[in-house]
Amino acid sequence: QVQLVESGGGLVQAGGSLTLSCAASGSISSINAMAWYRQAPGKQRELVAGGNTDYADSVKGRFTIYRDSAKNAVYLQMNSLKPEDTAVYYCYAEVFRVVAGYGASYAYWGQGTQVTVSS
Repeated sequence: QVQLVESGGGLVQAGGSLTLSCAASGSISSINAMAWYRQAPGKQRELVAGGNTDYADSVKGRFTIYRDSAKNAVYLQMNSLKPEDTAVYYCYAEVFRVVAGYGASYAYWGQGTQVTVSS
């Protein structure tokens, strides 16, 4: 199996910064993609940042996603945080695994980390 463990969430004042981390471990042949999603209360889960250049319009210029492929890790640097950024942030990974001689890609989610931005 594969586990995604997130860290770095917390409470921050508007205008502040946080960095989220996510590390994948387990039976991994390779990782095709990693991304960050978020879900605010009463709203659907949305893509925040993925790949190298895919960002939600609401975070462009403020958030940066970067990967450390050697560590199977992805990070989300969040600057100039706003109260509307308050949500549970989830790490996502598409992992290529070989099971019983067969290879296939599987989607995995982290448990989520709470980010709260106070005004």
